Amino acid sequence: MDISTDLAAPADAESQVIAALHHLGKLTPGELARARRLAEDGGDALLPLVLRLGLVAERELARVMAEVLALPLVEASEFPPEAVPEDGVSVRFLKDARALPLALTADTLTVALANPLDQFVPAALALATGKTITLAVGLPSDIEAALVRLYEPSPEPPPASEAEFGDFAEEDIEHLKDLASEAPVIRMVNQLIQKAVEVRASDIHIEPFADVLKVRYRVDGLLKEVEAPPVRSTAAIISRIKIMAKLNIAERRLPQDGRIPLRMQGRELDLRISTVPTMFGESVVMRLLDKESVRFDLDALGFDGAPRERLRQVLEQPYGIVLVTGPTGSGKSTTLYTALSRLNTEAHKIITVEDPVEYQLPGINQIQVKAAIGMTFAGALRAIVRQDPDIIMVGEMRDLETARIAVQSALTGHVVLSTLHTNDAASGVTRLLEMGVEDYLLTSTINGIVAQRLVRRLCPHCRQAYRALPELAERFAHTAGVSGAVDLHRAVGCALCNDSGYRGRLVITEVLLMTDQIRKAVLAHATATEIRRLAVVEGMETMYQDGLRKALDGRTTIEEVLRVAAAD
Repeated sequence: MDISTDLAAPADAESQVIAALHHLGKLTPGELARARRLAEDGGDALLPLVLRLGLVAERELARVMAEVLALPLVEASEFPPEAVPEDGVSVRFLKDARALPLALTADTLTVALANPLDQFVPAALALATGKTITLAVGLPSDIEAALVRLYEPSPEPPPASEAEFGDFAEEDIEHLKDLASEAPVIRMVNQLIQKAVEVRASDIHIEPFADVLKVRYRVDGLLKEVEAPPVRSTAAIISRIKIMAKLNIAERRLPQDGRIPLRMQGRELDLRISTVPTMFGESVVMRLLDKESVRFDLDALGFDGAPRERLRQVLEQPYGIVLVTGPTGSGKSTTLYTALSRLNTEAHKIITVEDPVEYQLPGINQIQVKAAIGMTFAGALRAIVRQDPDIIMVGEMRDLETARIAVQSALTGHVVLSTLHTNDAASGVTRLLEMGVEDYLLTSTINGIVAQRLVRRLCPHCRQAYRALPELAERFAHTAGVSGAVDLHRAVGCALCNDSGYRGRLVITEVLLMTDQIRKAVLAHATATEIRRLAVVEGMETMYQDGLRKALDGRTTIEEVLRVAAAD
């Protein structure tokens, strides 16, 4: 009985791993010093603590440990489909050690370890089994999920009763708190968030059903289901998230909203939490806001060409209203923040009213709406016009009162930026008319309306060029003014884009300017279609045309453009 891999001394191997992480820029000296101090205070191993603190991604740490120790790195797809039987080792030990048996022969047991630097685990396995232990490295989250899947078959969940979703007794609340504070539950929640960060997800959806707990990540605008924790852990996981967000875990009949400031993989994250009651428990959506990676830059967002020039022209007006329209999740708030960043100078006082405040901008006074205490958009707006601002940003024009105060603010010399939920730029005017804002006030105050959608950006490493069919080339000739053969790109997929063929998103947009002709149409109560036709005649590039131009440039695909924008 022995361990086949000749490991370096633990201290030497640990030093080599830390040096490699530092060389790759994954671990700064300051972060390492803080981790060492905490490890000494708590008596913990250093590298597992670095992982728990979120200073290094688990995949990055596993890869470096595998290289330093000359061990194979085993992916979850390579794990055995069934449990490897070994009577000498308890499941409890495997869980505590985060060790997964991979293969068994007459003389050898191959095991994937989350921490191969811990020499106690292979030594104990060799002693318990009497076999030679061959080591591999696995991701901690993959190993834990596999141990649950292979060694803990889920029992049938009991039928849900009406009382289950009502009030809790005091002892039930305490039991939930205890469950949510256990290390396995904390690890499961942390791993859900960490994996979401690794795949660049913008939202995490946790949805309980009768016999399964579903977890889905929204990546580049599309939802994708991922491996979820066992259904029996549903209550504990949701309670853990609610505790982190400082929500009431005893209230499961009403929706709740909260936030979790978090440091993960060396990055500052802000998680917005929304819970709603469903038939089988609470559905939780966690929106991930990465404060460090977001770039408030028009070029980075995808604004270019005529729409960018039109937007710049609108933002340079000394007063008036600029509206950004589009459905939920179309990037309206990011466009507003980008516009504010351009306008944010020493000469301007800027105040925003938002629900919620998504990103904190230096030098800008940001107000959080609190409807429960009467701090509404309209109430906050009435107060801030007395604060002598130059520029006001209203998160959303939801009602007539808010819209009227915004119009009055624009009439008194303020620049007002806000959002509306409409399908295109021309519909923004008709939407405000339907809300009850007078037509002559709209024509006097609105400078421009931006409509936008988000399309997935092609991965530059694996995109593939192809010659478009003649019918499609004819459409480009008609709409985008491109004659002759048309070369487009298709999504392929590679390791850098998680085999999706896309990496990130960009804006396709149209910018309507309030010209004299359009003012006359608004006063005549023209339809949105008539206003749109006039705007196109006066030089507005539609979202569809902007999308075609970006497809020609190889930045996205024609399929993406047609997914979010109607053909002209």
